[in-house]
Amino acid sequence: MNAYAPVQRIVAVLLGFLSLGFVPSLIFAMVNDDGAAWAFVTSLVVVVVVAALLYWPVRRANRDLRVRDGFLVVVACWGAVCLAGSLPFILALDASLAEAVFESTSGITTTGATVFSGIDHMPISIRWYRQQLQWMGGLGIIVLAVAILPMLRIGGMQVYKAEVTGPVKESRLTPRIAETAKALWLIYIGLTAICAAAYWAAGMSLFDAVTHSFSTIATAGFSTYDDSIGHFDSALIDWLVVFFIFVASLNFALHFLALRRATAQVYLRDPELKLFAILLLVVSAIATVLLWQQHVFGSFWESLRYAVFHAVSYTTTTGFATDAVYLWPGMLPLLLLLVSAFGGCAGATTGGFKIVRVYLLTKQGIRELQRLIHPRAVVPLKLGGRTLDQEVANAVWGFVSLYIVCVVALTLIVAGIEHDLVTAVSVVFSAMNNLGPALGEAGANWGSLNDTTKWLMSFAMLLGRLEIFTILVLLTPAYWKH
Repeated sequence: MNAYAPVQRIVAVLLGFLSLGFVPSLIFAMVNDDGAAWAFVTSLVVVVVVAALLYWPVRRANRDLRVRDGFLVVVACWGAVCLAGSLPFILALDASLAEAVFESTSGITTTGATVFSGIDHMPISIRWYRQQLQWMGGLGIIVLAVAILPMLRIGGMQVYKAEVTGPVKESRLTPRIAETAKALWLIYIGLTAICAAAYWAAGMSLFDAVTHSFSTIATAGFSTYDDSIGHFDSALIDWLVVFFIFVASLNFALHFLALRRATAQVYLRDPELKLFAILLLVVSAIATVLLWQQHVFGSFWESLRYAVFHAVSYTTTTGFATDAVYLWPGMLPLLLLLVSAFGGCAGATTGGFKIVRVYLLTKQGIRELQRLIHPRAVVPLKLGGRTLDQEVANAVWGFVSLYIVCVVALTLIVAGIEHDLVTAVSVVFSAMNNLGPALGEAGANWGSLNDTTKWLMSFAMLLGRLEIFTILVLLTPAYWKH
């Protein structure tokens, strides 16, 4: 039997379920007669046929997944979904393959970078589809598949370990992995519904409320307008966006435990959340002072509103905007780009390092300083009162090392292609952190970049979304040795 038959079977099943994602957009296209219906019909047929061709030869492949198979499943599924998701852009917008795959990857990985302009005038079904891509990718298509895998008699724990973000991956919310995936999705859907209702009550149309709730809870950044959230020009909507981005950036395990125990104490006791809140307050304060000093806006309260909005949006790697940040004076655009590396909490939909890694790195740095003074001292590494194994510390250092290597290597390559260092640094940083906004030539959108850069940044977005190890382990010769 083909050693990778179970992997092929999972990819086929996932593509089959993805084809259902074309149906809402198809309905929008038909109801509004926007001319894109044929694109979604064609996409649906193509994906279903490909899924069937992949599934039929391996339909009886029931071997359990090994740990090593989990990495291949994750990468294969995300790659297949990004390619399949590009079809409507090619057929409805006449986009090139590089543009279509970039846009699809940006949506699925919740990056929010776009190569398109004139979004306001796109067919309404395409505008819906872009937002829906982010929502599907928000918690991870693989986690959704994990809830379905038990029905296929294929164990899902190996996939879950490879997909769930953050350095501490072993804790589960419920005894069975399928129940864990379902619990996460219920919370995710519930938050989306509450967010949509709040936006609608604040003055958005029902269409805008639902589509922007998709990208808010996914901490993604796509909008149905070129001006993003700035299109609504509403302070109330801005503050609602800030609130729901913050909620979506917290570890979903905390939401689960808070609901199950009916108490908010789980939030107050979490060290990662405390550090995250402090970081947001500091960045917001710095941004407010800089905007006020440089007279970018007419009043202090306007400066506070725009500073907090973009500080939260960038730090959580959401990427929503209410103003052209790349045109702001001074160091502020660069500062906001750099803080996106922190991301949100582990177990959330954000990109970046994740705050828990920043916390552990800080603790390790302090521990090394203490060892310089007391060389024989035993200083344990703790998280929330719990002593962590050295393996966790090694994994954090390994992640940071590989992150730096990838950023430097990709920046050098893109700088050689685009001939602009500001553009190269910002697009690589934005893609790796799944942020979206960038500086330089990519300030307004990424459409003017070379096709080679778009392919590289599609890879970088996947690299960041799957937290580097999952992809790079497949590039090692040792992985393929049996």
